[in-house]
Amino acid sequence: MREVIARVEQVAPTDLCVLITGESGTGKEVFARTLHSLSKRRKERMVSLNCGAIPETLLESELFGSEKGAYTGATEQRKGFFEAADKGTIFLDELGEMPLGTQVKLLRVLETGEFSRLGSPDVIRTDVRVLAATNRRLEDEVAEGRFRQDLFYRLNTVQIEIPPLREHPEDIPELVQYFAERTARKIGADYEGISHEALRLLMNLPWAGNIRELRNLIETVTTLGKGHQITLESLRPYLPRALKQPDTVPIPLPYPALPPANVVADTVKSDPVGIMAFLPDAQRQHLLPASSALMRVSGKMPEQIERELMYKALVDLVREVALLRGEVADLKDAVFSHHHDTKDSAQNSPNGATMQRVEQDSPNAFTRDTADDDKHSDAHAPLTMHEVEKRLISAALNRFDGNRRQVADALGISERTLYRKLREYGFSEASPEHND
Repeated sequence: MREVIARVEQVAPTDLCVLITGESGTGKEVFARTLHSLSKRRKERMVSLNCGAIPETLLESELFGSEKGAYTGATEQRKGFFEAADKGTIFLDELGEMPLGTQVKLLRVLETGEFSRLGSPDVIRTDVRVLAATNRRLEDEVAEGRFRQDLFYRLNTVQIEIPPLREHPEDIPELVQYFAERTARKIGADYEGISHEALRLLMNLPWAGNIRELRNLIETVTTLGKGHQITLESLRPYLPRALKQPDTVPIPLPYPALPPANVVADTVKSDPVGIMAFLPDAQRQHLLPASSALMRVSGKMPEQIERELMYKALVDLVREVALLRGEVADLKDAVFSHHHDTKDSAQNSPNGATMQRVEQDSPNAFTRDTADDDKHSDAHAPLTMHEVEKRLISAALNRFDGNRRQVADALGISERTLYRKLREYGFSEASPEHND
């Protein structure tokens, strides 16, 4: 998210077209409005149009306007969005839904700044900055012929990709506080905070609807609860069905349990810990000022806090490894699909020899290299999680000639996570030409 914000600040003062991509609910329109408010056009108008919410037959007239009698029901001349946004900014949401015929006219406006109203031969010039957003992968739309390649290249001058909420759950506490306090002000109530257990649960949910889903949940709970403290019990009616039955399906709480006797409400004079101990100091201080109503925990020794932080890091690692386990079998088949044809070359390569030994072992029982066996009394000591990950990544890099996008797809992880793992395990010197 820091990279996204830095990119927004960098490109906002320019007149470049910006393509904002990301899953539904990640806040693409929020970033579009931020781009406009930080631009030199901020004193002019910004108009927004959802290309997927308007029928194809009316979209062209909405964008470029129409003359009286241009179509059935056109009883007067009307301006389109491009004309209305002159000197300002136009935001085209759900751009991937735009029909091909309208894409041609949009490309002309981007190239020349000229367009004609529907039913009129007159050419109108406009000075407008175009921001666009889509939750589709436009490269795939171009390949399948549903989106013009020339328009894609023209719009893709600057691309800002917003990560889904599940990739930055550390922002959830601050988002919860913001949405809850804003809702409480609207209903004239005082927000009383959120319990540790409820906050941990929210940080562990998948959030398929991203920030929009989180906002709707918090607004609903805060409104119906009249600003009272958000607890597990107040959240249960709005959670997925699997989490509503505490007697049959326990709510997952991957973080260390906090002693209830130590939980107090905003009365602690010592340093706050609890869930905030898992956050960086700067963010924790920003998130929990002295007047904050979030629950706090007191009475913990520094050693206990350190153990909890280490446990949290271990849980994060186990969670990532668990995601990889489901893909190990498929990856193994892909890496060794041509094993018999490349057996000799694999034996001459250090990585190939290692992978050959791994293949000969049971797929669920990774063991150390022969070189390590000389250093350990146990010839079949199990590998650590880090070594397993490193071997899988190394094998995938060799299999796909360093193509990081294919490696990420094969491992079942995002490219962002792969880059972090490459740096962590010393693969940073991988050939850049293979990086998509």
